[in-house]
Amino acid sequence: MSRVAIVEDHERLAEMVRQALAGAGIEADLFHTVSEARYGVSRAEYAVLIVDRGLPDGDGLAFLRSLRATGQMTPCLMLTARDALHDRVDGLESGADDYVTKPFAMSELVARVRTLMRRPAALTALVAAFADLTVDPQQHAMRCASRSVPLAQAELQIMLCLVKAAGQTVRHATLEHAAWGLGEAVTPNALEVTVHRLRKKLTALGTTIRLANLRGAGFALQAGAGSGGAPPS
Repeated sequence: MSRVAIVEDHERLAEMVRQALAGAGIEADLFHTVSEARYGVSRAEYAVLIVDRGLPDGDGLAFLRSLRATGQMTPCLMLTARDALHDRVDGLESGADDYVTKPFAMSELVARVRTLMRRPAALTALVAAFADLTVDPQQHAMRCASRSVPLAQAELQIMLCLVKAAGQTVRHATLEHAAWGLGEAVTPNALEVTVHRLRKKLTALGTTIRLANLRGAGFALQAGAGSGGAPPS
């Protein structure tokens, strides 16, 4: 299931939310400041953002407004201790999709997150494209012409990063973060193994795109006349 970002400075509460989501099969990354969240959101695709109103280095609403200004339309659930009507209105007008006032029941929060994750694809994510290849986050699939192959979650996140980079090199650390988040232990060769699987899938699609390993720098998609294979890394 798609990953969620939790932006909450109260560490115990953030961990409780993470565990409640995990119990429902939803993975989550924790961020405790606006700066951490901005870095994480710029490097990984999230199905839902859970954002606290009051953060140590800024206002959660200001952070959300800045995301919306750049076209980032990931659904957002705001957490706040404020329950005045004008605070709820401010949250919705800043681009929040839902609003929960502390204290709240974890079961309700999980249900609200699930609801946001079921929103239509046009509202939650756009199909990413590069050359003759498209990646569909909602269908967890990669397509070329009439052919389609399914993508595991880590494969999906890596391909989204690479497609959105439009041929530019993406660092190994950025791809690992996108695929497995911050809290999961990753084996040293996990990225190489996943890239190997993606190359096989690109070949099966018959795409002109190669997934190239730029030694010491990272990976990049390269459009050309060949098949989806790539030189050995």
